Amino acid sequence: MNTLIILNDPPYGTERSFNGLRLAQQLARHEDVTLHVFLMADAASCAKRAQSTPNGYYNLERMLRGIIQKGATVGACGTCMDARGLTADELIDGVHRSDMNELGAWTLEADKVIVF
Repeated sequence: MNTLIILNDPPYGTERSFNGLRLAQQLARHEDVTLHVFLMADAASCAKRAQSTPNGYYNLERMLRGIIQKGATVGACGTCMDARGLTADELIDGVHRSDMNELGAWTLEADKVIVF
């Protein structure tokens, strides 16, 4: 099954991106799932490297690394990155600068699209 998860909210301040990545973690455990995650709007910052959170608090950088290690493809909207002054060099390994063309292709390929 081909699944696309689209995140829109900032990494911290709300729990929508956190909950989207929690679902992504569960889906990534299944070998029969092809998983794409697209970070747009404030969610582009979820992929910023060197996040430091208090002990016991969730860390979206670590969550993204985990789903990437399990084979998920993660793209961050380039326009959204530019608007926030985020460069490709600041993204964690395994997250690439993406665009609406790729999001459109992933959407057409997906059996399920889930938006947070």
